Amino acid sequence: MAEEQMEEAASSAAASGTPFQLQFDKPIPFQIKLAEWNPEKDLLAMVTDDSKVLLHRFNWQRLWTISPGKYITSICWSPDGKIVALGTEDGFVLLHDVENGKMLRSIKSHDVAIVCLNWAEDEPLSRTDKADLLSYEDRTTRFFPPAPVMPRIGGLNSGDTGLADDNEEAIQAFSSASCQRFNILCTGDKDGCICFSIFGIFPVGKININKVPIHVQSSGKRTSYRLQDVSISKVSLSRNLHQLVLLCSGKLINTDNLSLSNDISVGVHCLHLDTSIFSNRKNELHQVSQQASSIQDLVEVVRASISMMSKQWSNAMNLFHEKFSALPSLLTANGMESSSEDEFMSLLFGTHTSPALHQFLVNSLGEAGLKRIAKTIESAGKELRIVVSEHLQPAVEIISFRLAELRGLARWRSRFQNIGLDEKLMDGVTERAGMLVVQVERFSRVAATVLYLFQNFFSWVLKCVKILLSEPTDQVPSTNSELVVIFLKFLLDKDPIKQLLETDQIFEWDIDTAKHVEQLVVFGGFTDTQFLERSLAKQFSELEESLKEAFLMPFTTISSQIHCQGLLPLYPVTSSGALSSTSTPASIAFYKDKDSQHNASSYSSTDYICFKIPDGSLNLRNFVAVIKDFCSSRSTSSIPSLSGFLLHIPVEYECVDLSLYKDNQVVLLLSGKSSSESAGRSWMVMLQTENLSFSQLSRTFPANYYNLQELEALELQLDTDYGKVRSIPHPLSTPLAVSASRGVACVFSSRRHALVYILDEDEDEDEDEGSEME
Repeated sequence: MAEEQMEEAASSAAASGTPFQLQFDKPIPFQIKLAEWNPEKDLLAMVTDDSKVLLHRFNWQRLWTISPGKYITSICWSPDGKIVALGTEDGFVLLHDVENGKMLRSIKSHDVAIVCLNWAEDEPLSRTDKADLLSYEDRTTRFFPPAPVMPRIGGLNSGDTGLADDNEEAIQAFSSASCQRFNILCTGDKDGCICFSIFGIFPVGKININKVPIHVQSSGKRTSYRLQDVSISKVSLSRNLHQLVLLCSGKLINTDNLSLSNDISVGVHCLHLDTSIFSNRKNELHQVSQQASSIQDLVEVVRASISMMSKQWSNAMNLFHEKFSALPSLLTANGMESSSEDEFMSLLFGTHTSPALHQFLVNSLGEAGLKRIAKTIESAGKELRIVVSEHLQPAVEIISFRLAELRGLARWRSRFQNIGLDEKLMDGVTERAGMLVVQVERFSRVAATVLYLFQNFFSWVLKCVKILLSEPTDQVPSTNSELVVIFLKFLLDKDPIKQLLETDQIFEWDIDTAKHVEQLVVFGGFTDTQFLERSLAKQFSELEESLKEAFLMPFTTISSQIHCQGLLPLYPVTSSGALSSTSTPASIAFYKDKDSQHNASSYSSTDYICFKIPDGSLNLRNFVAVIKDFCSSRSTSSIPSLSGFLLHIPVEYECVDLSLYKDNQVVLLLSGKSSSESAGRSWMVMLQTENLSFSQLSRTFPANYYNLQELEALELQLDTDYGKVRSIPHPLSTPLAVSASRGVACVFSSRRHALVYILDEDEDEDEDEGSEME
C-alpha cells in the first residue's frame, strides 16, 4: 500500500474515533531492550542495554532504579504484581521487591542464559465439588512467634546468603506462601532446559528438551523424534496449569530412521508439554512447597547465625591470643623453658612470680590491656547469646516443627507419594533436625561455661596485676583455683566454642555416655548414636545434605511426569545465525473459551501462537502467522482442529514486534523500511482475530515438516475493517509492552522516545493516570 493510501486510512480511522489514544510521548536518555507492565498496578519495568532495571508509573514518574550487577536477559512479573523476576546471562533468577527494588532472592536455576520467563497462577476454582480438596492450615504461628530473620550484630554483608538480609519484612511476606494462590514460575534457557519453581522459590521440576522423546502418530503409525541443539525462545503455562506451550529452535531428528533427518528439519518448532501434574496435585504441592520454602529461609538464617557467631568469636579470640602471645617470647628471652600454662600455675599455687611473667603482666599486658581483652570477650559472649536466643535456636526449632509436619504428610502415601514426598527420607531429615536442636542446646551450655571461666580468669589476673603494680610482692590473691585450673587446662590448649563452630572437629565422649545413648534408641531416641561426636557446624551441614536429598525426590518425581504431547514445526532456517529464534518477534497466550464462562463445572481455554516468519523462510517474505488450538484443555474425545492464518505486511514496512492481547487480539508494530519512502513512519495495529478467516492446518507428519503454506494468506489493510490503527511519526524498535489489565501499550522509538497509548476507548483515563501504587 502506498504512503498516501496509508495516510488516508489513518485519517479515516481517526475520524471514526477508533485509533488508539496517545497518552504521552516522553524522551528517554537510555536504550530499552526489555519492558513488562505490572499485571496489577500501573507500573512499567524496563531493562536498559547496560542492564539497569527501571520502574516507572503510568505517568512516567520513576520510582526506582537498580543495577543488579549481572547481564539481564529476560523479565516478568509475579501474578500478584509484587515481585519482578529477572533472568540473567549466567543462569540466575533474581527476585526483586516492587516497593523498593531490593532483592528478595537469588536462585541459580540454569547453567546458561535464561532467555524467557513466564509466571502463571492457578485459576480460581470454578467447580462446586470440593470434596477432593485438602483443608490445610499452617499451624506454625499457633505454637511459635514470628520466624526469626537474619542476624545483624556486626553482621554479614548483603549477598552472603541467597536471601536479602536488609529487607526482612519483605522476605517474611514473600515466604508466607500459605496465603498465596498456587503459582509457578517457568524459566527457559538457550540450551533447551526449562525449570519450574512453585512461588518462584521452590524448584519442583526441570526438563531438558534435548532429551524429551517426541512421539508422533500419523497414518496409524507411531514415529519417534528428538530435538537437538535446542534453544528456548518463549514459554507459556496455561492458566489452569494443565499445559505448557513453548517455541524453540533446533534440529528435528527421526530417532526411528536417522536417514530421514535432513537439513530441512533445522528450524523453529512449537511443542506442547503436558503439565497436568501441577493442576492435579496442586493442593499437595502447595503444602509441601509452603513448608519447604519456609524451611529453606530458616536454613539460611541458621547458616548466617553460625557464620556470624564464628566471625564474632574468632575476632575476640584473635585479640586474646595476640596479647597473650607476648608471654612465650618473654620466657624464651629470659632463658626459661616453661610454658605459659606452667607460669600461671606457678603463680596460682606458688609463692613467687618469675621475671618474665612479671614483665608480661605489668608491662606487656597491663591493667588497661587486660580490661580491653575482657571487655571484647564479654561483648562477643553477649552477641553469641543474642544470636542463639533470637535467631539460631528459634530457627532450628521451627525447622524441626515444619519437618515433623512434612514427615506426617509423607505417611499419607496415596496423596503425597506420587509427588515424591518420601517417608524414609523425611524420617531421616527429621531426626537430623532433632539432633541439631540438641547441638544448639549443647553449644549454649558450653558457651556459658567458657565465658564463666574467662570471667573468673580475668578477674583473678586483674587482681594479680593490681598487686604487682602497687608494690613488688610475692603475695598472690585468693581465687577459685579449680576454675583457673580448668581454664588453663582446656581453653589454652583448645577452644571449645571454636571447635563447635567448625565442621571438621570430632569430639570424644566416655563409654558410659555412649551406652546410655544407645539404650535410648529403644525408647524412641535417635537411631544415629554417634551424633555427639559431631560439632554444631557439622550437624548443620549434615542436615543440609539430608534436606537436599529429601527435596530432590519431589523435583525428580515431578520432572518425570511432564511429557511432550505435541510437535508443530513452524518454519525452517538455513543459517546458524538465523537459528537463534530469541530475536524473532513471537507471542503465546491462552484465552478462556466463552462457553466455559457459563459452565461452572468445566474450564477450557484456547492457545494462540503468533510469530513473525523470517524473510525467505518457506518462500515467504514479510509475513506474520497466527495459529490456534495447537493444544486444548477441553475434556472431549475429539482432537481439536488446528487452524490459523498468514498476514502479509505491506512491503514498505516490517514487523518489529508483536503481542497477543486480551479478547483474542493481536497488536503489531510496523516500522518503515529504511530503503522505502515510508522510512521514519510507523504504525501500531490491533487486530481482532475473530474477524479474520482461520483455515485448517494439516497435522500430517512427517510427509511435510512445515505446513504453514497451507494457511490462507491475508493482506493487511490498514483500515477499520481489520481493527484499529495508529500512525506514529517515529521509526519504532523493540520492545512492545502491552498491559491487558490496564488496556495500554508502550512503544519505543529508535530516537529514544517512549510513547504510551490507550488501547481501549472504554478505559477510565483519569483512573489510569492517577492510580497510585499499592
